[in-house]
Amino acid sequence: MTMKGVLFDLDGILTDTAKFHFAAWRKLAKEKLAVDLPAEFEQELKGVSRVDSLVRIMNYAGIKEQYSAEQIEKLANEKNRYYVEAISALTEDDILPGITTFLRELKEQHVLSAIASASKNAPLILEKLGLNSYFAAIADPRQIAHGKPAPDIFLAAAEALNLAPAECIGIEDAVAGVTAIKAAGVIAIGVGDPNELGQADLVIPSTVELDYGLLKNLFDQKQKN
Repeated sequence: MTMKGVLFDLDGILTDTAKFHFAAWRKLAKEKLAVDLPAEFEQELKGVSRVDSLVRIMNYAGIKEQYSAEQIEKLANEKNRYYVEAISALTEDDILPGITTFLRELKEQHVLSAIASASKNAPLILEKLGLNSYFAAIADPRQIAHGKPAPDIFLAAAEALNLAPAECIGIEDAVAGVTAIKAAGVIAIGVGDPNELGQADLVIPSTVELDYGLLKNLFDQKQKN
């Protein structure tokens, strides 16, 4: 078996939009829920879907039972409006180090790339970054039953490439994302702290470390084990 696909998280892998997400959540929490979110709460929302993030915020504040599912959905959409306003200024300069070269290399090696992100704004972000042409598919988080750490989004991304999960490698920077990759039966690369992402098959400190040879060696090694 050969490596045929790479499944990418978006935030923290292609670009750093986490700061925009959390700023939008803080604004929503303050203006609509009268809740002040501490800076450390950002980790609780990393890699988590929009509605699930809002539920975590409400649970943190002890107010979840005060809101209906319809109200939660409306508030989640309001947060997205704040977020879309913030990311409208994204450009190619916001692509994380090494990513463009890595994507170009995968394309030259005929390895398919797909987005497996909880973000419903992935098409807009790819357009702003100028990376659309490198991705053969974007898994739609609105079409999956369960968000990360469930495997659904990575299974959907592999299916969108017409590949088996075992033919792919997934790349994530969040604990929930790495858990999702492993649950999908996909080889996992974590970008960040090995103490947090130790469940991954390989952890690297930065996106600048990503290259085709690294992934191929990892994939081939896992096939032998």
